[in-house]
Amino acid sequence: MITQDKEKYEEELNQSISYLENLGYSNIKADIEGYESPKSYHKKGSDINVTPDIVAEKEGRKHVFDLSLKSHKPRLLKSKWLFLNTLSQIKSFRFRLITTRGHYKFTNETIDDINLGTIKLLKI
Repeated sequence: MITQDKEKYEEELNQSISYLENLGYSNIKADIEGYESPKSYHKKGSDINVTPDIVAEKEGRKHVFDLSLKSHKPRLLKSKWLFLNTLSQIKSFRFRLITTRGHYKFTNETIDDINLGTIKLLKI
């Protein structure tokens, strides 16, 4: 989810966090009030900061989660996903997308556009 959509989809983010807690994830960091914020990455030469929506640990391995919800700026969202996927591969993290009912088609089309068919979806 991009920064402009944070307030709009705050409920979905809280729902995702509680879902991950029920699955056994610990040390959860989320880009929302009440949780420690995950590490942000700054794009050189611009004012763009990339922050994963949720970072959690399970069985000693870090997992990076991003909410996949309809957006008015899909290009920025695609860039964020490509960056987080590459970062996850370099640092041996696991990258997952979380999506909810009503956003499946948007998510699948976006994944197909950027050739990230290997990403696992968590459907809530």
